[in-house]
Amino acid sequence: MLMTKPLEVVAAVICFEGKILCVQRGLHRYGYLSNKYEFPGGKTEPGESIPDALIREIWEELALKIQPLRPLISITHHYPDFSLNLHGWLCSCLSPDLELREHLTALWLEPERLHEPDWAAADIPLLEEIRKQAAIFS
Repeated sequence: MLMTKPLEVVAAVICFEGKILCVQRGLHRYGYLSNKYEFPGGKTEPGESIPDALIREIWEELALKIQPLRPLISITHHYPDFSLNLHGWLCSCLSPDLELREHLTALWLEPERLHEPDWAAADIPLLEEIRKQAAIFS
């Protein structure tokens, strides 16, 4: 494994009317990430706060305006080729209308159906946290 500094990454658990947004990646240079589902987000920029990074990334990827509400979980995940510190936040939006700028598909799923897609490994602890905090999504 490469011993480089982990990437700082944000992931938005976006809720709208009891459903949570899941997006599917396209082809990726690391095959183990190709076509996997994830919570939308991306890398933070130097000096950028997590809420600001969430707002920027979701706008860039999905043309969706969100409101970051609170942190859910932060984890470190090691993939074969890189590591990341993933900061998952609960977010809301006023409309589910979005534009797929980087992803193949988007699904709005009830929390109890989140296990159905094929998720990127780093997002699985977020799924477990959502299950633990199920009451906040109803």
